Amino acid sequence: MSLEHHKDARLRYQQQVDNSRDYVIPFIQQEFPDLKGLRVMEVGCGEGGVLTPFLEMGCQCVGVDLVPYRIELATSFLEPHVASGQLKLIAKNIYDVDFLGEFRNSFDIIILKDAIEHIPDQEKIIGHMKQLLSPKGQIYFGFPPWYMPHGGHQQICRNKFLSMVPYIHLLPRPLYKGVLKAFGEKQDVIIDLMEVKDTGISIERFERYVKRQGYNITQRRFYLINPIYKYKFGVSAKKQFGPIAAIPYFRDFLTTCVYYMIKPQ
Repeated sequence: MSLEHHKDARLRYQQQVDNSRDYVIPFIQQEFPDLKGLRVMEVGCGEGGVLTPFLEMGCQCVGVDLVPYRIELATSFLEPHVASGQLKLIAKNIYDVDFLGEFRNSFDIIILKDAIEHIPDQEKIIGHMKQLLSPKGQIYFGFPPWYMPHGGHQQICRNKFLSMVPYIHLLPRPLYKGVLKAFGEKQDVIIDLMEVKDTGISIERFERYVKRQGYNITQRRFYLINPIYKYKFGVSAKKQFGPIAAIPYFRDFLTTCVYYMIKPQ
């Protein structure tokens, strides 16, 4: 059962805007109460919805994505901001030498919203982004932990039953792939789900990478119910219970979303 926002770019954009305005910005404002004039970059910006409230609050923004079509969509949604020079949208890899040359030590806030779980070699990119931060800069991450009920993004399955089965992504790779085929999932969906299985990240692994790369965690929030589920499933956001959030590994299975702010030591 592919959800409606997977097929409708305008709906997906608006959901990103609302989620950013209601949850992402208040979380980031715990570290940056006054956002006006700050330089903000989003890695994996997609349609640009997450950046929209930052633009409305007077930030100078850069959105970067590897997929040119998504940059085209973002440009169409945010053309006035692009035309005014307040927003720059780039289809490029942030590892490119010219990207680093242009943006070294530039950003007060870097955003990775629902992105890190799709990126190979996550420790490498966490370390690399230090070079893009300003002296006061911090990085925001929001992602679903791998071991949570739908941490494999199986909600994108076209088969309604598979899209609702929790923890199925934790099956051994050959068995998981076999189940997807047996239920008639198309090859493109199977490829996407196998890629997420390769790159999904747990709370513990993320925090280990952050520590090894020389960052401090300045803010952390765990959700029992992911704020974005308001749009996907019609349920309200709910923070994780404190005792559960404090239990390493066990919390991964019951926490559907985590927010972090980190800064270099």
